[in-house]
Formats: sequence, structure tokens, C-alpha cells
Amino acid sequence: MDIMVLHRQGLSQRKIARRLGISRNTVKKFLQNPDPKAVYPVRKSLLDGYEGNIHAWLEEDCDYNATWIYDHLVKMGFPGSYEIVKRRVRELKEKKGQIAYLRFETEPGFQAQVDFGEFQVEQVDGIIRKLYLFAMILGYSRKIYAELIETCNLPTFLDCHIRAFDHFGGVPDEILYDRMKNVFIGRITGKDQFNGTFMGVAIHYGFRPGVCPAYAAWVKGKVERPYRFIREGFWRGYGFTDLERANRDLKEWLCQKDERIHGTTHEQVSVRYHRERPHLNGLPPHPFDTSWRIYRNVHKDCMVRFEGNSYRVPHDLVGKQVLLRVKERRMRIFDDDRMIVVYEIPETRGNLIQEQRFYDALKNDLEMNRRKYGGAKRTKGRARQTLSPSKPEFDMDVEVRPLTVYDQATEEGT
Repeated sequence: MDIMVLHRQGLSQRKIARRLGISRNTVKKFLQNPDPKAVYPVRKSLLDGYEGNIHAWLEEDCDYNATWIYDHLVKMGFPGSYEIVKRRVRELKEKKGQIAYLRFETEPGFQAQVDFGEFQVEQVDGIIRKLYLFAMILGYSRKIYAELIETCNLPTFLDCHIRAFDHFGGVPDEILYDRMKNVFIGRITGKDQFNGTFMGVAIHYGFRPGVCPAYAAWVKGKVERPYRFIREGFWRGYGFTDLERANRDLKEWLCQKDERIHGTTHEQVSVRYHRERPHLNGLPPHPFDTSWRIYRNVHKDCMVRFEGNSYRVPHDLVGKQVLLRVKERRMRIFDDDRMIVVYEIPETRGNLIQEQRFYDALKNDLEMNRRKYGGAKRTKGRARQTLSPSKPEFDMDVEVRPLTVYDQATEEGT
């Protein structure tokens, strides 16, 4: 096309060849026959008859290497060299590896993204201590809430959400996660199934959870990139002393970074956040209770067992199931929606934890004591008095006579 355009502009073959950096004979051939197929006919390849096999193998497993494919083609009668196969396999793999992504921007207040990251602290004694970073980022403004935690259990994970909502002053419509076990259970009947307690938080705060496809980190890219931002900008070279101070310093550092011009939005994070803040949903009047929920049966000794310890409850709950709400070495015991008692969980095992009022109530329950200590007639398990075989039923005087008396009586009767 370039040759034909320059030729119509009046350039000679020599000038066209010099401008395009090609041979004058090539210019001449194309001017005589503009059809490139006629000038350079397409040559057939020895692989033409085996293209379908190569495509099928790579569709089955893209990790098949050229050597494996070549060996199998030889068995099928392929007459060509390994180099031909290697070049063709490389072309197909490069084509399969070309993935295009479409950047999308969310509306104000619509979406936030959440992720966990692992950080390490080398202590004075050389032992490596693991910490975890929880981060939530608003999709529109790119404002970040992050904090370091020591454990990744469910109550801590949910508490991080509550503190993030308080920090933002509201709740987005949707929060996107990867397939972490604290959130995602699996797909059942074609639908995503979430952890029950986590769904309670979602309903309480009014957001819709979503999960990314497996091995698709780019879907959650807004929160993936800030981990490198925090790791390189704040954590690397930081002098860690304790968790509370580290979180305080991290919060101050993020507040300073809110004044930067974001590389994607080309605006200050704080300016976009003030524009997004009115679009966030309001916070509920009371925070969600994120403590563990554990059900236990009340035994006849008025005790419930938990982690090797016994806890006394009212005697009228014997035989029922009660709910234990456990968090930070503190246990609350509920009967339906009524809280019965609050106990501190000891560090050791084998303890009996009780309140005197429960023992006193049992002693003062007269009806209970009557049932326990014989107020009602009971026969089961007692021996009954029977007639002795050696003692006659009626008392009688027995006269002992000689046998001759009976013989005389017999003779008189005959």
C-alpha cells in the first residue's frame, strides 16, 4: 500500500525504494502486480496436516512442551524437524498468553475491596514473628483503611470491617473479596455460599458481598496494588516495637498519603473521598456482636463444659441447650435472647467457675428438693416384704401324737 501511495504521488521507483528502505526490484514487482500473493506466494508447511493435533494438545494442557509434541508427531509420521515444531508451539503459546484487561472505574460509594497480606518482624532473639495486614479500599476515591493484626480468625476479621466502616463514616453497597475461608464456603446449586456469621455482618451493615474468580487477582486490582504501596512505603525499614504503636503510625502515614495525587485518578485521594463520602450508606445504631457462637447442653450438675473448664448456670436450665458468646477471655451465656451470666475464662484448665447465687437458688427450690429427696412415692429399686416359707401364714398350736393313735383310728373306721 505504501508503494502504491508513493507511486501515485509521482515518486520514482528509486525514491520509493530509498524512502521505504527496500530493494528497487521489490518496488518494481509490486507496481507491476499489486497483489502481494502473486509476488510472494504462500508456501505450504510440513505442519499443515498436524495443526489440529497441536491445537488439541495445547487446549488439553498448555504446559505440554515442544519436545513432547514433536515426539508424538514423529510417531504419527511427521517428516519435519524439531525446530519447525518448536517455533509453531511458541507462536501458539504466545497467542494463548495474550490476555487483555479492561480497566473499570466504580461509581462513588458503590464498591470497596478487601484483602489480607502477610508481614514479618524479626525479633531481637532472631525469631521471625508473623503479622497480617487487613486492608479495605474504596473503589472510587482510593481511600485506604489498613491495620496490622496478629491472627486471621473470624471475630478479628469482622472487627476489622467494623473499624473500617467507622473510619470511612459509612458502608459501600458492595465489597469484593477473594476466596478466603472466612468469607466464601463454595458454590452450591450454582450460587456462591458465604459463611453464616459473615452474612450476619453483611445484613446488619447492609452491603452485598462478592467473590473474585479463582486465580484472577486483576479483578481485585485496586486493593492488590496498595499492598506493595504500604510494604515499600511504610513497612520497609520501619522500627517495629509493638502492635499498638505500629497501627497508630500506619494510620498517620495513610492520612498523609491521602493528600497525594493518585496515579490513576490524577486527583487527590482526600478530594475524591469528600466527594464519595455522601454516597456511602449510613452506619447501624449498634455494632454487630462478632464473638464466637458456641452451643452447649446443661448437665444435671447445672454445669456447661468449655475448653476443659466447668461453668455453673441456673438449675432450671438443666437439659436445655444454651448459647456461649466467647471473645477475648470473656464468656457470656444466653438462654435464647436472655443473658444469664458473664464469666471470665481462666488461663488454665480443670477449673470450676460459678456464682453463689445459682447454688443458693437450687437450695431454696422446695419443689426441686421434694422431687429429689423422697417427697414422692417411689417403689422402683426397693425390696418388697414377702412370706417366709419356714413361717406359717397363721399361728397354730400343734399337738404331737404317736403313730399308734392313727393306726387305732383306722381300725375303728373300718
